[in-house]
Amino acid sequence: MSKYDRVYNFSAGPSMLPLEVIEDVAANLCNYKGTGESVMEMSHRSKEFQQIIDDAEANLRKLINIPDNYKVLFLQGGGTTQFSMVPLNLLRKSKKADYIVTGQWAKKAYKEATKFGDIKLVASSEEDTYSYIPEVKKDQFRTDADYAYICTNNTIYGTHYPYVPDTGDVPLVADMSSCFLSEEIDVSKYGIIWAGAQKNVAPAGVTIVIIRDDLVGFADEKCPVYLDYKIHVDKGSMYNTPPCFSIYVAGEVFKYLLKIGGIKEMHERDVRKAGKLYDYIDSSSMFKGTVRKEDRSLMNVTFVTGDETLDKKFIAEAKEQGMINLAGHRSVGGMRASIYNAMPEDGVDALIDFMKKFEAENK
Repeated sequence: MSKYDRVYNFSAGPSMLPLEVIEDVAANLCNYKGTGESVMEMSHRSKEFQQIIDDAEANLRKLINIPDNYKVLFLQGGGTTQFSMVPLNLLRKSKKADYIVTGQWAKKAYKEATKFGDIKLVASSEEDTYSYIPEVKKDQFRTDADYAYICTNNTIYGTHYPYVPDTGDVPLVADMSSCFLSEEIDVSKYGIIWAGAQKNVAPAGVTIVIIRDDLVGFADEKCPVYLDYKIHVDKGSMYNTPPCFSIYVAGEVFKYLLKIGGIKEMHERDVRKAGKLYDYIDSSSMFKGTVRKEDRSLMNVTFVTGDETLDKKFIAEAKEQGMINLAGHRSVGGMRASIYNAMPEDGVDALIDFMKKFEAENK
């Protein structure tokens, strides 16, 4: 096992955090940098916390090159709240929006949006258990839609968009929760990017929203106050008490990523880790991947043996070896190894070694 007898945690979220960040947070837990108090106890109105959130935003902007005409928000409510906030704020002209459904979370977002406007299902891979990303062309989107919506990485099913859909002048909204900060992106291609923190960024509690200026300020007057993006833009994410501790940890993760070489370096590590695991699965006579190769996620690797009893045995024996949370989502079964940014390459190597041993012993 690794330092402090830590296990390799393959959970889809909340997930592993960089050990270096955890150690630094622990060192400052009771007395944050000489303030005499923990960030957990700190007033969100204090100059100390204002510095924390300002630094977090500045470092995130640097990490992914966020243009000046985009606002960064640190909100509560998780992805589920964004399912409502997006239509409540963006359905402002035609009241139309176009959705691509590639997994459970995109489907939930689509269903929520249907409460508020004329919502079109442009494409879906549900008929094949979301095992691929549909190939969608520009002319499939309505030119008068107020926005289009995708989920770029599908945690449950292990798929990832290999392309950015061309929506023309229609703003593209992307849920990037489970691949945020794992690859370089062109923020200017999106109207809104949002991400729950509990995969690659911080403990659960904060949702990061990056929104283009011209999409702010159009919520209906009956929109609940917390669900209006403009409220949060105007108040600098401080309309009410924000999730201070999660924002603090997120800021520390941003610093860590900048220190190691930014998103480019992180992506190279992620490609290397996932490549090793997929290569073994493809060569195995026991384990089979569940996703079309060109649509495979770097973050969530899904696989099966084809025998439910054997799957359960694998998961139980892996846990005994210090590799936990390898069970697939209850809706699909099998196995899922979530190898987010903070999963060390040693963890992937250990998993592959165990898979080889398991295969040899259970032929």
